[in-house]
Amino acid sequence: MTRVEVAIVGAGFAGIGVASALRRAGREDFVVLERAESVGGTWRDNTYPGIACDVPSHLYGFAAHPNPAWSGTYAKGAEIHAYLEHVVDVEGLRDRVLLRTPMRGAAWDAEREVWRIATPDEVIVADVLVLACGRLTEPTIPRFAGLEQFPGPLFHSARWDHSADLAGARVGVVGTGASAVQIVPELARTAAHVTLFQRTPAWIVPRGGDAYSDADRARFAASPQALEALRADLYAEGEARFASRAGDSAAAADAEAVALAHLERQVADPALRAALTPDYAFGCKRVLLSDDFYPAVASEAVTLVPSALTEVDGSTLVVSDGTRHEVDALVLATGFASTRQPYAELVTGEGGATLAEHWSGGMTAFASTVVAGFPNFFVLNGPNASLGHSSSVLMIEEQAGYVTRVLDARGGRVLRVDPEAERNYTDEIARAAASTRWMTGGCRNWYVDERSGRLALLWPGTVDAFRERLARADGSEFLPAPAIEGIPA
Repeated sequence: MTRVEVAIVGAGFAGIGVASALRRAGREDFVVLERAESVGGTWRDNTYPGIACDVPSHLYGFAAHPNPAWSGTYAKGAEIHAYLEHVVDVEGLRDRVLLRTPMRGAAWDAEREVWRIATPDEVIVADVLVLACGRLTEPTIPRFAGLEQFPGPLFHSARWDHSADLAGARVGVVGTGASAVQIVPELARTAAHVTLFQRTPAWIVPRGGDAYSDADRARFAASPQALEALRADLYAEGEARFASRAGDSAAAADAEAVALAHLERQVADPALRAALTPDYAFGCKRVLLSDDFYPAVASEAVTLVPSALTEVDGSTLVVSDGTRHEVDALVLATGFASTRQPYAELVTGEGGATLAEHWSGGMTAFASTVVAGFPNFFVLNGPNASLGHSSSVLMIEEQAGYVTRVLDARGGRVLRVDPEAERNYTDEIARAAASTRWMTGGCRNWYVDERSGRLALLWPGTVDAFRERLARADGSEFLPAPAIEGIPA
């Protein structure tokens, strides 16, 4: 049995971020549980062709760890994975990360007021449990009739099978989201043909961006001030994007015009252009960045099927319009279980209910971080902690700061969230989200929980607003400690 003050589950950006924050705050008694063989989270798991970040590199990193060596405006996936490995080493976290150690279950021990976390090898006992498991970890596999009998290579984009030789093959790709727009141009270069099954088109804007030269990287390395200024500029640009994503009429109209002009420039065929034009408001779904997706789809190497796949009949894919398409391999770029986090089934709180049961009507938390009924418990990158306009790492850093502030003020007492505080915060989120494009834009997106109709994933505001909201949390979100042996609480 291992006994620690804080157990962190997950060694992606969120887990590394909160571990680093604890160490800088002088807390050393913690471990990080990671189910895989290395750190990195989604940037370890996703290795598909063309994977890269769609947030500028110098904003997609920790403020305390600027990286002058990024290869370009948008970092490749392998670079980001290497960056996280580097941060672990620089922060001295390597001996605190327990690799190949999945959390099998976690339960609050009310008698001893500790968390008991089951792993394959032992039970870890911790005063505090931090879930930093990520929101895009478990792939969604659609339930197509006959899918299990598909005879060729078949895999999800987040579990890319590099042993499958797709060169010269007829490849089907299901989905036109963020992963697909990066994958399709890469496959189009090597496959015999790509058939792309599109249920709903995405709004796509120009990506742009350049490779950084050796001189650029040398300048960044020599001048921390230059890196700091660049990050500040990128931060301001990101905050300015919130208006167009959330639904400010003028900003959204301008952004939509940019997207439509981009489509018209790159797709000459009116019928194909019409099939690629969304029929919902700009910003309702995640806005994508690409300069090579439309040219690939418009080329002879790709066939767009603007209908949902409904059935798999051997190597024949059948879609809702009745057409049939022969493929040799099938890639599912079909997203993740975002609103129903799989880790929630594994965590049992003070009253015996699981986190999944507490979240049966959609994820909720006070400050997007602490949950009623789950003492001494924090969740990062969970309810209303994602962004539709800027870097999610910024939100993780704010949450990590909140965790350390709360623990510093804890004084050894058990932290129990006032259910009323969580309800009020949830209502506050709902009011802020009500008029946004995510709620009113006429689309189905992965930000909204289908069970409750609430915006469960996104923070409906700027990063500045999130920082200010967390700064207003003064401890009143927690119930007073009960009186003990006649001593007032």
